[in-house]
Amino acid sequence: MTTRLYEHPVFLEHNTPPGHPERADRLRSLNIALGHENFAGLQRRQAPQANEDAVLLAHPEEHLFSVMRAMPEEDDEINQIESDTYASPKSLQAALTGIGGAMAAVDDVFTGRADNVFVASRPPGHHAERNRAMGFCLFNSVAIAARHARKAHGAERVAIVDWDVHHGNGTQDIFWDDPDVLFCSTHQMPLYPGTGKKDEQGASGNIVNAPLSANDGSDHFREAFKSRVLPALKDFSPDLILISAGFDAHHRDPLAQINLIGEDFDWATGRLMEIADRTAGNRIVSILEGGYDLEGLAESAGLHISRLMRG
Repeated sequence: MTTRLYEHPVFLEHNTPPGHPERADRLRSLNIALGHENFAGLQRRQAPQANEDAVLLAHPEEHLFSVMRAMPEEDDEINQIESDTYASPKSLQAALTGIGGAMAAVDDVFTGRADNVFVASRPPGHHAERNRAMGFCLFNSVAIAARHARKAHGAERVAIVDWDVHHGNGTQDIFWDDPDVLFCSTHQMPLYPGTGKKDEQGASGNIVNAPLSANDGSDHFREAFKSRVLPALKDFSPDLILISAGFDAHHRDPLAQINLIGEDFDWATGRLMEIADRTAGNRIVSILEGGYDLEGLAESAGLHISRLMRG
């Protein structure tokens, strides 16, 4: 397998207030893990910055302009956009670079430059609804990547699998009426943002939620994957699988109560690769979402990327 990773120093310059869980140290801890010799074959590339128009693939102009207006001008200033969502002077550039990395990753897997790609970006994106920034997220990168795959590469069926411990309400909102995009999510419930019940199925049955309960562990997660997510993916036969790769369902994470271990993300990655091999020419693009314990994030993301590399 040829695996690429997109990264950029500007992701470290999206500043949040002291004590905020979504912080630059998340990427620093992952970078330390990727320094291991096991990742010597990983193709590391600098993510390009997307044009502002790329945001319009998933959001209206009014949302783009709202986020742009929220950017502070002073170097040490941090503006509060929503209850837990903040912006610093480089946040817009970081968000656009995350989008650019996601779009470049889609280009890579459709042109054969890579079999799969991991985008190590921040801020995350899956809580950003069509018209609203929320949950640490400004723009929905995975949604933009899906629309880019369809517009630029003619993908007919795109699947998004979200295993972040928090439900990807933004992605669900954007694709609720789109039968050509399958959205599957495992997440703790009840938990922020309060969406993700099993009966939330989308206008065309293209939404598959597999909620977990507090203190569920590996067995419950894998059963949810095997009973709901994987059958839906097999029936859908996607041309591309996108992963909203949050690692906050790890047992060490402070923001939830799901007790996964790193090997669970390795296992889930392998199952998705099997489906991608059968229907999508191995095409997988994985985009970092949550994960707020530094050790848990580094372990889980490292095992996820390692599995992408070895197939």
